[in-house]
Amino acid sequence: MDAREKILEAATNLLAKASAADVSTRAVCEAAGVGAPMLYRLFGDKAGLLAAVVDRGFEEYLASKRAARPSDDPVADLRSGWDNHMRFALEHPHHYRLMYSPELTVPPAAAQEAHALLHGILERCAAAGRLTVPPALATQMIMSANVGAALSMLTRPEQYPDPQFSERLRDAVLDSLTRPADTAEPSGPDNAVPVAAATLAARLRAEQAPRFTAAESALLEQWLDKLSAD
Repeated sequence: MDAREKILEAATNLLAKASAADVSTRAVCEAAGVGAPMLYRLFGDKAGLLAAVVDRGFEEYLASKRAARPSDDPVADLRSGWDNHMRFALEHPHHYRLMYSPELTVPPAAAQEAHALLHGILERCAAAGRLTVPPALATQMIMSANVGAALSMLTRPEQYPDPQFSERLRDAVLDSLTRPADTAEPSGPDNAVPVAAATLAARLRAEQAPRFTAAESALLEQWLDKLSAD
């Protein structure tokens, strides 16, 4: 095991024993048997070390999401993704709380990848005519709700005794952003244009052979995103 792995292993073990989502660089160096200059040379600073610990802890979770085969129902994939996210958070509370700790001045790569994977599913929802807002906005809303629920249950479990809380919140959030697959037309005239605009924008982004120049595509996407957000 090289010095980098020794440091990450020591930090991970200390994190698992800590009452808060934090560890000191001094304790990590002592546990790993390395000097502070080595730690700072490899990770830059404490924030860099903690971000690397998060990325290491989330790798198995993200690998499973990368390998997941999309189903025929992207909304069902959203529900499954929410549940998997919550399951990982509850099974790995220290890594999860650390990911959203104020100590991390730069978001870990794992957080950015999780966001991108969710956005990819929402692009599929939009292309299928199932999304009622732009994918970027839906990504922010779902991720905020999912993360907020997970952190709330981890830090204040006594306030969330209902075992169905996560599922209830999941359904409330997703039902507000999506529509059933068997709905022929968007419900109500006020919803028709936003749904159509979100669908067309997603389908154009997914085209293998764009019909417009880059400038034309950017302008059209801007218009469609504005219409879908109305």
